[in-house]
Amino acid sequence: MGLTSRKVLVLAVAFAVLLFIGTVWLWPRLARRNWRAVSGRVGLLLATQLVLFASVGLGVNQAFGFYASWADLFGKETDQGVVVDHSALQNTGGPLHVVDTRRVDAPGGSSRPQRVGQVQRVDIVGRTTHIATPAYVYLPPEYFQPQYRTRSFPATVVLTGYPGTAQALVDKLNYPRTALQLARAGRMQPMILVMMRPTVAPPRDTECVDVPGGPQTESFFAKDLPDAVVSHYRVSKKPGTWGIIGDSTGGYCALKLAMHHPGTYVAGVGLSPYYKAPKDPTTGDLFQGDETLRNEADLSWYLKHRPAPDTSLLVTSSKVGEHNYNDTLKFIDQVQAGNSTRISSIILDSGGHNFNTWRREIPPALQWISGRLTDWWK
Repeated sequence: MGLTSRKVLVLAVAFAVLLFIGTVWLWPRLARRNWRAVSGRVGLLLATQLVLFASVGLGVNQAFGFYASWADLFGKETDQGVVVDHSALQNTGGPLHVVDTRRVDAPGGSSRPQRVGQVQRVDIVGRTTHIATPAYVYLPPEYFQPQYRTRSFPATVVLTGYPGTAQALVDKLNYPRTALQLARAGRMQPMILVMMRPTVAPPRDTECVDVPGGPQTESFFAKDLPDAVVSHYRVSKKPGTWGIIGDSTGGYCALKLAMHHPGTYVAGVGLSPYYKAPKDPTTGDLFQGDETLRNEADLSWYLKHRPAPDTSLLVTSSKVGEHNYNDTLKFIDQVQAGNSTRISSIILDSGGHNFNTWRREIPPALQWISGRLTDWWK
């Protein structure tokens, strides 16, 4: 049974309840002062506490999608790393290969993609970076309707935080369902969503940086990913048709990619982002002594020392519950002092660094990004 399986959580909770009942039942028998009774009391208390904490941890992981598997939890994930095997492109018939499809969980119960759209699980291989990574692609219902068979659609890349799971973007943050509901209500245009982790070389957190001698993550998101999607789907090739959105680490990546590559991403949304690539045990040395690379990964430095990029940015925070509140206000002021870059914000009165907060911000953020992409009718 997998880490995110409901059966695992139910079993853990049931075991915790049984241990609690057993402790209450056996406690009178263990009230003596000999070493066996003392050891029994300590063992029961310790076992109950461990199972209780495991139950809470499993529940939190299911709610927020921190780890996708036992291997991911224990740092033993080795699949979907950096691939330098050129035959991979030949085996998939191209840089993008559809692995599975599923219906969108939407009101009405229809399973027809013409009504609710479709979510496709795909594998992507970068033609130039040779990075291989899984993703989920949401196709709106209009994509399957005969009257629009010649239409191309705008696209938005959606990124998780670190470590995060791409599936959480579908099941926990509900991006496909939210996009469907907003489009039905006329609040955003139909668009394709490409949902994935920014961690394309797990377990390392590359912070969307072109690591010297390592994964060329920024180049993958700036060029390889759009090229792969355009090669497989009816995505518009016109300027201004791509946006990017992410939370936490993904939010930092979204802002950086929109600023560094405005010709690719005309709009970027950072939900609870930070503004500078960290250095910690999960990242390692991302810059290998390259001071220019380090500076350009600092968004404040970039605004001060590089021409203002012609792109639109949206940042979010909350007055209570988010550690990035003051940094976000400073970033907004800094962008406003420039000429070309446009800045918008969502500031909540309260909200933590979690899925519940981001679910409150995603609908207006999707509506905002839709309004900045080229209209699919044109």
